[in-house]
Amino acid sequence: MTTLVFGHKSPDTDSTGSAIVWAWYLTNRRGDTAEPRLLGEPNTEAAFVLKHWGLQKPQIIADVAEGQDVVIVDTNNPAELPPSINDANITAIIDHHMLVGGLKTRTPINVVMRPLACTATVMHDIMGDDVAGLPREIKGAMLSCILSDTLQFRSPTTTPHDQAVAEKLAADLGVSIPELASKMFEAKSDVSAFSDAELLRMDSKEYTVAGKELRISVLETTAPKVLLDRKASLMRSMVDVAKEDGADQVLLFVIDIIREEATLLVPNDLVKNLAEASFGAKVTGDTVVLPGIMSRKKQIIPSLKL
Repeated sequence: MTTLVFGHKSPDTDSTGSAIVWAWYLTNRRGDTAEPRLLGEPNTEAAFVLKHWGLQKPQIIADVAEGQDVVIVDTNNPAELPPSINDANITAIIDHHMLVGGLKTRTPINVVMRPLACTATVMHDIMGDDVAGLPREIKGAMLSCILSDTLQFRSPTTTPHDQAVAEKLAADLGVSIPELASKMFEAKSDVSAFSDAELLRMDSKEYTVAGKELRISVLETTAPKVLLDRKASLMRSMVDVAKEDGADQVLLFVIDIIREEATLLVPNDLVKNLAEASFGAKVTGDTVVLPGIMSRKKQIIPSLKL
């Protein structure tokens, strides 16, 4: 049986690239038959990375069949996975997020979760000496994943090891990290073709805080004004997106990659109270700037409270 390798429902560069990297590795180095899959359309940065390295976009699936062999990458949260994930045969999980719980396996499996900035870094370490023999496009995908998840080493999730792996890959490929990262972030910042609802779901995770079901969305950009100019319509769309997704509230953090800060849209008193309780901010309008906030995983999620 072919093993399907996929990440979370909002495919960013790491979720997309790591699925491709691991499927290639399983097939070409482990002697298995594996194929990457996506659970949605890749974001603009991930789409750029696929084109830049000449990689084919994986097939998009909505669910998995009972008994299907799967490897989960870049998440371990059932809410971010296909509805029937617990009916599949999960054979491995490779991730760098906190353990959520709720996944069910049929047998003991390999689970590799490490406190690194990127799933691709974890994969690099698992592969060991095999990394030297990876084809250019697979090394390129791995490098791009690390640059994306670390925001070119600006994110507080970045470890010295993530940076060292990225620099080694870039040297092997003869690639300038600043030039590649600039092109990636430019692609990520081009959101003109997306509706408000698509933007709110583009890079989004579901969490419960003080009994409130929250869809916590981040948009990383080098051009925050483009997004903030749409704040009125984005806040109106939050109502419908929350209702359709079974959430009490959508939180949208616009991450300014250059200034290294986040702007949180504040559509109502719930978000105002959350911002003040979580970040010690004083909210006086419909946005609040949070200096130094760059990471949902390390800074936003752990701080949220009401």
